Amino acid sequence: MNTTLATPAQWAQQEFALAHLGDQRRTQRLVKIATRLAQNPGGTLPQALPRWKELKAAYRFFSQPKVGPVEVQTPHWEATRNRCREPGEYLLIEDTTQLDYSFHPATEDLGSIGNGDGRGLLLHTTLAVRVEHWTLDQRPEGVALGLFWQQSWVRTGPPKRGRETWRQRLKRPRQSQCWTAALNQTPPPPPGSQWIFMADREADFYEPIERCQRGSVDFIIRSYRDRAQAEAAEHLQQAAGQLPVRGTLTVELRARAGAAARTATVQVRSGRLKLKGPERPGDAKPAFTVNVVEARELNAPPGAAPLHWTLLTSLPCERWAEAQRIVGRYTARWWIEEYHKALKSGAGVEDSQLAKAHRLETLTAVLAIVGRAVIERAMAGAGATGRSRGSRSVRTASHGNPGRRVGRASRRLDASERAGGRGAAGRLSGAQRRRATRVANHLARLAAPDVDVPRIRNSKTNMKKMWVMTRHECRAPG
Repeated sequence: MNTTLATPAQWAQQEFALAHLGDQRRTQRLVKIATRLAQNPGGTLPQALPRWKELKAAYRFFSQPKVGPVEVQTPHWEATRNRCREPGEYLLIEDTTQLDYSFHPATEDLGSIGNGDGRGLLLHTTLAVRVEHWTLDQRPEGVALGLFWQQSWVRTGPPKRGRETWRQRLKRPRQSQCWTAALNQTPPPPPGSQWIFMADREADFYEPIERCQRGSVDFIIRSYRDRAQAEAAEHLQQAAGQLPVRGTLTVELRARAGAAARTATVQVRSGRLKLKGPERPGDAKPAFTVNVVEARELNAPPGAAPLHWTLLTSLPCERWAEAQRIVGRYTARWWIEEYHKALKSGAGVEDSQLAKAHRLETLTAVLAIVGRAVIERAMAGAGATGRSRGSRSVRTASHGNPGRRVGRASRRLDASERAGGRGAAGRLSGAQRRRATRVANHLARLAAPDVDVPRIRNSKTNMKKMWVMTRHECRAPG
């Protein structure tokens, strides 16, 4: 949504009016809910819908078994994919994040996250970014077009390690199958349109590479496995360290837990290697050839882990400018991390306390599209006050509206996460504290010695409303 050209109602109409939910009234209700959430991002349903009539209708909507994330987001996916078929270069950036609902103990049907101690959902996103031009240091500047695809699920947990063979594991449905799943739902790009699939080390296995090669899609994947070469004794990591040096460049590293932001000077090597194909049940995969770009940090500060990327790609990398652009494109993978931060801290996806996991998934599907509007609003404020040094070059664009430049100011949206504010078992979220405060205020008014009849009536009405609300949402612990 471009806040200067479209109102929240107009934006919601553009994004959701074409959703096929089996009944036009459901579609109209979805548009109204999205309008309210866009007007009040970061709030729960009771905050976004203060009128009890609208709130109750929203609860009924998210309880509908015929309404799910796919039905809600399909119009947005189709519009984004159509825009990616226009001539140009497009980055399809994929990543998986965890939605933590550990502090909602009454929510049912959640799965394990993290090391197994937390409870929540997993969310896999493919973000489409159109590259508009390149900076002098070969960094891409682009427009975030929207979600190319997204999937949420509950992790039920595979059998314990040692209780199944690798052949049995490969035959059952696996979490890793979400990578490149978006490419299975759309035809290959037309001539003149270049799609580049980008992912972190989780996608370093044979199937994503094979799928990209088969579908005429380029790829940049950070290597995790030290693969064997098909025609040489050295493995991938050793061979990458012996490729020709192309030059040195600098990479801006974000602040991480226990590590401050800094600028790393890296040496870049690149070349072409033929890697041995993996074994699969009943089918040994053939060897495949990929281009390899290694970026290794020189003179890392004491106590800091040196940056080391080994990137597998289908893009040419023999010339220095080509290798620079491959590293530059991979640094753009951080854009999807900024999006997930905005979804959590800006759109408040983890604050909702709906009592069923499938209701949370449908609400997440709506908030995932609202999240782009949240980023745009934050970046509009950043543009008004001046851009911070080192801001990232990505913009958001809604369907039919030009984009607004996005920079690193979206870090403001995850202040609570950096401060350790993410929910954990036994700790109240911000929404729970606000709800508890409202209950305490109502009780205090009822106990006031000078309370009059209208105040009693209003308080009783509000208390009844809050009691009914707890039937749909979880009670705060304690």
